[in-house]
Amino acid sequence: MKLGTKLIHAGVTPDPSTGAIMTPIFQTSTYVQNAPGDHKGYEYARTQNPTRDALQNALAAIENGKYGISFGSGLAATDAVMKLLQPGDEVIASNDLYGGTYRIFTKIFERYGIKFHFIGMQDAENIRQYVNKNTKLLWIETPTNPLLNIIDIAASAKIAKENKLLLCVDNTFASPYLQNPLDLGADIVVHSATKYLGGHSDVVHGAIVVKEEALAKQLYFIQNSCGAVPGPQDCFLVLRGLKTLHVRMQRHCENGAVIAQFLRQHPKVAKVHWCGFEDHPNHHIAKQQMRGFGGMISFTLKDDSQEAAFKVLSGTHLFSLAESLGGVESLIGHPASMTHASIPREERIANGLVDSLIRLSVGIEDAEDLIADLSKAIG
Repeated sequence: MKLGTKLIHAGVTPDPSTGAIMTPIFQTSTYVQNAPGDHKGYEYARTQNPTRDALQNALAAIENGKYGISFGSGLAATDAVMKLLQPGDEVIASNDLYGGTYRIFTKIFERYGIKFHFIGMQDAENIRQYVNKNTKLLWIETPTNPLLNIIDIAASAKIAKENKLLLCVDNTFASPYLQNPLDLGADIVVHSATKYLGGHSDVVHGAIVVKEEALAKQLYFIQNSCGAVPGPQDCFLVLRGLKTLHVRMQRHCENGAVIAQFLRQHPKVAKVHWCGFEDHPNHHIAKQQMRGFGGMISFTLKDDSQEAAFKVLSGTHLFSLAESLGGVESLIGHPASMTHASIPREERIANGLVDSLIRLSVGIEDAEDLIADLSKAIG
């Protein structure tokens, strides 16, 4: 079954009681039992919910996995993966990653005796020197947030398997439309489904997809025991969003390419980060593991002051100044003070995330209107 068909049909069947083609929102906290232990597969809504089940099945299908596990947010999904570890374990993570991920790693899980190494992974072989007997997990984003660095998933998976490590890939920026990490050897895929999967900036949700049953059982246990589950309304909204992921992502990619070329040619723009450029570092790897280059772009101005960046950030109309990404509308943001503010400035600067960097989530509006908006703001 092709992806476009999967997105509309996978995990979803007409409601048997009414024939409703859309999965109902089962807004209930508990389920009546005929006798103790004699029920219809549902006992308590933290543990199971039919709307959530439909979404979890759909998520597994579109990532070519077997088990989908839904959470109340992307960070709740990240939290669940970290709870697979024990004090004394070590994690190797990419040094350019979402600020909230860095925060939960360093401010929460370091307190429980887990050690993190944040390293450049553009050359996957760099991972090897940090692996030791305590290493249990590799955590990567690709493309990374916000510099769009590309990490070779297959090469990372090879290193993980040689050393009996878990490999977790945050696939939020690419979405399953562009990239399927499980097919490349990853053990775990994480999504902030708030972004492209939901796609309409109206839901907060997180997801994990795996292939291995034993790993899935551990994660379902954590989901139920810790209780960071989404409500049925949120699951319904993500299910709805999945049905148009392929057509939205096609337009995000088309618009992203147009905007990236416009910015690169603009006389006031110094550098554009977009993995579709042939001279983008590891572009050849992006071509191998992705089916397109997405709608995420970041750039700096030749006047590299924060003041110049703020002028652009406050000068757009169609690009709304806001956190998040992946909605149908275009967003503009300042990673240093918004999405990545929790990362110490010295670390940000060392990894290339300068104070003047601007990040774009290019929406599905008319590209000509978006160019006119940016052109007026940049001047």
